[in-house]
Amino acid sequence: MGMDLTVQQLRLVLAVHDTGGFTPAAEQLHLAQSSISRAVRDVERRLGITLFQRTTRHLVTTPEGAEFCLVARRVVDSFDSGINHFRGFLAGTRGRVRVAALPSMAAVLLPSAVSAYHSEHPDVELSIEDGMSDEVLAKIRAGTADLGVTVVADEPPDLAVHPIATDRMCAVFPPEHRFASRESLTWAELATEPHIAFASNSSIRQHADRAFTAARAHPDVVLESGNITAVAGLVAAGLGAAAMPGMVLPLVAFAALAHVPLAAPETHRRIAVIRAPDHPLPPATRAFIAALTQTRPNTPETTWA
Repeated sequence: MGMDLTVQQLRLVLAVHDTGGFTPAAEQLHLAQSSISRAVRDVERRLGITLFQRTTRHLVTTPEGAEFCLVARRVVDSFDSGINHFRGFLAGTRGRVRVAALPSMAAVLLPSAVSAYHSEHPDVELSIEDGMSDEVLAKIRAGTADLGVTVVADEPPDLAVHPIATDRMCAVFPPEHRFASRESLTWAELATEPHIAFASNSSIRQHADRAFTAARAHPDVVLESGNITAVAGLVAAGLGAAAMPGMVLPLVAFAALAHVPLAAPETHRRIAVIRAPDHPLPPATRAFIAALTQTRPNTPETTWA
């Protein structure tokens, strides 16, 4: 019994079964009746069964034909569903996008981009995981994330980097602090204040340490925290000053801090979309990158590419 049948043959058999005859099936499909008859005979020959009992007045589906039509309908429905899904995949309206991002990027940069993207691509499965910068890069290398949104100080040679913005490092103080009204502040001046630092594995801490070193300044670190809001709360309590990049300032609005851009050296972070260059991007992922690069939240001390 040869089972090498085409989807088109299955459609023709189902049309005959559903319409109750070769003539109405031909009219429905806009085909010649003779071509449908030949196709059905070929299916019967390959299966070794009779699908339809033909009489001079009407056509009856045999028990074997009825059972075959159940199978054929499942196959055709599954094929049509798969083709529709694939068309959506090609159009970027279906698929999956996995994003890894710094927590601050996930909180400030991604929401507006995700909102814009979701309105145009509601059927795409989107997942966001946050982590430190080295964790984001590790996910891209391991293939567990399609895109990374993070800060890039030294461009990794094995990954593709697409810069989307830079933000400037700022000092933050309680509003009544003596430096709060300044238009700018040097890193050396910031180092004269008790310093609340970010954890050593934070990209913010790494940028601050480099700037202090360049300024030949040595801050007195009185407290450390890996959490942006915790640092802001400690500053608001008058326990010291801190250095923060402009894009995270909306996250600490609750603390009502004053921010002053830092200079000598003027220090910026480069924010980029990261991906593995040897992994071709599906349409849905390319569309998300477009949404991300076109979305520009109004964050302080930020310049968009």
